Amino acid sequence: MGNAPQPQTFIQKRVASIDALRGFDMFWIAGGERIIHALYKVWPCGATRVLDTQFEHVQWEGFHAYDLIFPLFVFVVGAVLPFSITRRMEEGANRGQLFRHIVQRFLILFLFGLIYGGLLDFNLQHLRIPGVLQRIALAYLFAGLVMMLTGVRGQAIVCGGILIVYWLAVWLIPVPGFPHSAWASMQGSLPGYIDRLVIPFRTCCYPFGDNEGVISTLPAISTCLMGVLAGHWLRSGKYTPNRKALGLVLAGVASLIVGRLWSLQFPIIKNIWSSTFVLWAGGWSLLLLALFYWIIDVKGHQRWAFFFKVIGMNAITIYLVDRFFDFGIITDVFLHGLRPHMGQIEPLIWSCSVVFTMWLFLYFLYRQKIFLRV
Repeated sequence: MGNAPQPQTFIQKRVASIDALRGFDMFWIAGGERIIHALYKVWPCGATRVLDTQFEHVQWEGFHAYDLIFPLFVFVVGAVLPFSITRRMEEGANRGQLFRHIVQRFLILFLFGLIYGGLLDFNLQHLRIPGVLQRIALAYLFAGLVMMLTGVRGQAIVCGGILIVYWLAVWLIPVPGFPHSAWASMQGSLPGYIDRLVIPFRTCCYPFGDNEGVISTLPAISTCLMGVLAGHWLRSGKYTPNRKALGLVLAGVASLIVGRLWSLQFPIIKNIWSSTFVLWAGGWSLLLLALFYWIIDVKGHQRWAFFFKVIGMNAITIYLVDRFFDFGIITDVFLHGLRPHMGQIEPLIWSCSVVFTMWLFLYFLYRQKIFLRV
């Protein structure tokens, strides 16, 4: 009949604020940070210098805005889990099918990560086995299994327990050749030492280990579980939307306070994904989710977020495509004759144009309803 409810499309089933937040995060990975660097190059001053610094990774201890990008993505992966698992159950999937889906998605993401790291070059000496997608895949796998096997309380206990066990291991297990006082140093940390022993080919991003290394992946599972707990909170039917947003804010502030106090003993270090880094980045992730949820889902202001939503619905796609294709090639087709006449603002216009070209590619996929659903 004409008035019968229509089945929801894939786009309608998505959570708008989570897609927008994922797209906001991926925007910085896919070129947004280059706009900030170009802005500083064009207008060097105190304010742009601060922004420029914030979009560089901290070498070891400390935290810049750019250090939030990766853990925020892992957090969002977790936040989606309660929605996606519930949706599949409503569609008739049993527990065995859900377990298979989680493992299948893990394998595909891990394979994509190996391809990103050079698998198809067929040169093992240049293959990086750890990586961003590999860590996301592992965090997703274990967070998904924990969610399937335990309730919300159990998930919270596992999340906190990993952070405590990881801290005790890094603090108490000695590293050969280094005094105990070097346990949180770049050279003498346990995660870096294990990376040097275990990772067979090349490591990345700091000279004494891999910032997506072996045991430092364990606390990344807690980052994902923090997202899972936030997803449960948003799915709850017990509270009003405003109270849900407030709950996220309070949880975020609490996470920041605990992380800051704990950092007096265990520093905030992204390269080894320290327990305090999990709490600090998780606190900011919760606050950002609260902001996006309140503006988009509570207040209903969605139009401004469409730019980010388009990116967020194909986040893995753009991450992979940007690795193997230079969007500057297409951008140069339209701007090569104008660039010599842009003067000192050329770096800024160029960076913005490349990002816009990338977005148009994703918008085409969006309009064609083409989504990489791993």
